[in-house]
Amino acid sequence: MSIQTFEGIVEKGAIRLPGNLTLPEKTRVYVIIPDAEAGPRARVRSPRLAHPQQARDFAKQVIRVAPDAKV
Repeated sequence: MSIQTFEGIVEKGAIRLPGNLTLPEKTRVYVIIPDAEAGPRARVRSPRLAHPQQARDFAKQVIRVAPDAKV
């Protein structure tokens, strides 16, 4: 795989490459953004019960088995 590097600019949401450069349709390209600031990260929170009294419905039972038990 050969790699060529070109500098472009974003205008109206599209990447514009130098005028003398033409690429065939469906050419795979990779975009590297220098000096980019990372935006805010998404926060995934733990789910909460709408009715906390239902918590007992999710109780688990722990069963200990011998270390030499066959599965």
